[in-house]
Amino acid sequence: MAASSQTLRAPAAPARSAVAAALGEMESGRLDGLTPAELLRWAVQRFHPRLALACSFGNPEGLVLLDMLHRIEPRARVWTLDTGRLPQETHDLVDRVRDRYDITVEVVLPDAVAVQQMVQRHGMNLFYESLEKRRLCCRLRKVEPNRRFLAGLDGYITGLRREQNITRQNARRVEVEDGGRMVKINPLVDWRAEQVWDYVREHSVPVNRLHARGYPSVGCAPCSRAVQPGEDPRGGRWWWELPETKECGLHGEEESIGSGI
Repeated sequence: MAASSQTLRAPAAPARSAVAAALGEMESGRLDGLTPAELLRWAVQRFHPRLALACSFGNPEGLVLLDMLHRIEPRARVWTLDTGRLPQETHDLVDRVRDRYDITVEVVLPDAVAVQQMVQRHGMNLFYESLEKRRLCCRLRKVEPNRRFLAGLDGYITGLRREQNITRQNARRVEVEDGGRMVKINPLVDWRAEQVWDYVREHSVPVNRLHARGYPSVGCAPCSRAVQPGEDPRGGRWWWELPETKECGLHGEEESIGSGI
């Protein structure tokens, strides 16, 4: 794809120097007043092409950020985790986005042998049996392949918002992870759901068809369901668990580095 004359180039500084400089900007408060688009532009200037957007294609936040990012740097990298249990609607959306934005979506898969051994030992639907088995499933299908992909980056962008869940209320706009090696950028951390959907409507951003059927959040098919009007949106994910455990490990305490929402 031909890039515009305004396309931003990756900095020549070594990755660790870029991360150290980003940490200094965080501590100075320089990033505090930036809009999501301005924060994305800063991230591109600082880290591209060793920067990528984590997009689950199951929440509108990731698609909003993809739309913003594409306007800033059409060659920006986008990746998604295909756990092997995603609904067809999510796969359809990946292809719609590829066509709409003329981009490559980097699809990251779990280790087939590890997943095979897990289901042979614990069954296909082990996640319903206990929290430990659900976390095992998430770890092999999401966290481990996600860690492998992140090893090739210096920064990544997520659609985390504080109001999404009680486990995300301490999320910050920019965070340094993995012993100071990785920068995590959360441009929408202060946004409310209404702002996300306003952007979707204003810019005709493609979203998962299941949202129109009552699914506020779409993950793996057996772990997602529709919710009733007024019900907690996170009630559609792992609904058999307590709110404080409803994380897959990508953003929770189980892992020091994470990914898409």
